[in-house]
Amino acid sequence: MKKGLLLLIFNVLYSFGYSQSTTMIEKEIHQVLDQWHQAAAKADFETYFGFMSTSSVFIGTDAGEHWDYEAFRAFAKPYFDKGKAWSFTSVERHIYVSADKKVAWFDELLSTQMKICRGSGVMKKMGNEWKIEHYVLSMTIPNSLSKEVTQLKSNEEDALLQQLSTKQNK
Repeated sequence: MKKGLLLLIFNVLYSFGYSQSTTMIEKEIHQVLDQWHQAAAKADFETYFGFMSTSSVFIGTDAGEHWDYEAFRAFAKPYFDKGKAWSFTSVERHIYVSADKKVAWFDELLSTQMKICRGSGVMKKMGNEWKIEHYVLSMTIPNSLSKEVTQLKSNEEDALLQQLSTKQNK
């Protein structure tokens, strides 16, 4: 009986501890992502890229925007140098943490100059810091407008699809 009670108490305390630490991790990640977006809005280049790992990948809204860390820095530098990069504010965010608490992934809806966008990504605990390893920015399209949007982009993207399929078949 005592053994069973001790096991029950241990399980409850362990579950509570896991829940607390996961909650703390989620708060840390919220803070990192909010500060990352704020650094872009303030055109703080070093802070912005300091939140990303040097092995990170950033995928933008255009089909051609697939950058490693250095390529993304080169792309972004002129925008930051002008004193205004981009301004994204999270309006909804979901965070998921791996069992070993070293990896997290998230998705967020963002208020942007392009209206609502979706960001999703993967973060990795590196030392005492969470770093963005992979980020994907997408424009949302209301289902009721998808036919019109598809028509608007079809000429440009049909050509790109042809180019990509030719490249892949080589």
